[in-house]
Amino acid sequence: MFPVIDKNRTGKRLKYLMQMKGLTPRDIQKYLSLSCVQTVYRWLEGINVPTIDNLYALAGLFQVKIDEMVVGSRQQDAALPDAGKRRMYLYYMRLCGNSSGAAS
Repeated sequence: MFPVIDKNRTGKRLKYLMQMKGLTPRDIQKYLSLSCVQTVYRWLEGINVPTIDNLYALAGLFQVKIDEMVVGSRQQDAALPDAGKRRMYLYYMRLCGNSSGAAS
């Protein structure tokens, strides 16, 4: 079986990243110059996934790697941090004085 993107879990991950940055779907729409905010809602609901161009732009906005936004069926995808681990990581980075929280 070939690897596939889990749209629902990817949408949840995007929603979480937006919450971490205090962004709304309208903010994302404006940042990406999308004509309709519904596009963002479709991503968050797991109906669609962003294009690679939009993923690239979002990775910069969220200060994460694209692989940290996309959840799929590959073995290595399971090793990416879940929401709880991510919160702990960001808390640790703040304690250490690195406010960006971006993975190295």
